[in-house]
Amino acid sequence: MKVFSSLLFLTVCAVSLRAQTHPIPVKVVVLAMFEQGEDTGDTPGEYQYWVERDHLDRVYPLPAGYHAARMNGDGELAIVTGPGTAHAASTVMALGLDPRFDFSHAYWLVAGIAGGCPDRVSLGSAAWARWVLDADLAYEIDPREIPKDWTTGYLPLGKATPFEKPVEARPGQIYKLNQGLVQWAFNVSRDTRLDDSDKLKQIRAGFDGAASQRPPFVLIGDEVSSSTYWHGKLLDAWASEWMRYFSEGKGEFATTAMEDTGTLQSLEFLANASRVDINRVMVLRTVSNFDRQPRDLTAAQSLARQRIGAYAAYLPSLEAAYRVGHAVVNELVTHWEQYEGTVPAAAPSSAK
Repeated sequence: MKVFSSLLFLTVCAVSLRAQTHPIPVKVVVLAMFEQGEDTGDTPGEYQYWVERDHLDRVYPLPAGYHAARMNGDGELAIVTGPGTAHAASTVMALGLDPRFDFSHAYWLVAGIAGGCPDRVSLGSAAWARWVLDADLAYEIDPREIPKDWTTGYLPLGKATPFEKPVEARPGQIYKLNQGLVQWAFNVSRDTRLDDSDKLKQIRAGFDGAASQRPPFVLIGDEVSSSTYWHGKLLDAWASEWMRYFSEGKGEFATTAMEDTGTLQSLEFLANASRVDINRVMVLRTVSNFDRQPRDLTAAQSLARQRIGAYAAYLPSLEAAYRVGHAVVNELVTHWEQYEGTVPAAAPSSAK
């Protein structure tokens, strides 16, 4: 009996050692930011469609992060980062350092909902970001106290006036993603079917903006990320200028979200530690609501209607995040022998 127990103990040790020395290779990591309730079977958040439809049935507790990770047998892993920059940064770092997983060739896909600028997107649309810009790193003066010739009370750190030149972005303030990969992801997913409805048409009719009346579509458009949930036409105008300023005219503001500069900061640090490849990171945001008021409401009245689960295009945006994101995930996983060693790229295109 003692011999059997000793053999059993040695077998368990050998299996544990093998697990430690042979971490699970991950092909794609999907990052959702929130879930409404359970991972399956109830009102969905950003996570649920991925769990249910991609059969992410293997659960890996992550005590150092916001939520347990889930994985399937095809190499796809997904996790909920938690809302806001701090949750996202800490959860991504915890996951990236977890010795159970090998992320050396993994692609990272942020797939979540967002507010959208009606000049560039419509409700239910999906935007692949080239640039992600932090809106929290700034000086701020209350608008009631700003000089009359200022358009905003937000100032870049170290500057005396809004949008003062030269541009001096702080570390972690703006991220330029792999442009070739962004274009490739757009090309793969651009024809994804996105649902329109009479309800969305009715809501869109109340807004002004060059893209506001379009049916949902896939585009390349950039993100302003902020832990402050801002709203209104004046802040929309500020966000557009904030993006133009820090990207030196190369970025075009399309969506606003809360977590992604925290996520990208952790991935940058993990890349410095040779845990991940920063060139394999993609950010997809889908439009659940416009970031400013319709023409018949004030900003305050419009903001009072903005609640998770009650956004004008809440379910269509969740569906768009899965469909568009899954087109890319499926391509990567299905043709892994092509993408494991070589990051896909496409020539820049003017198609939007």
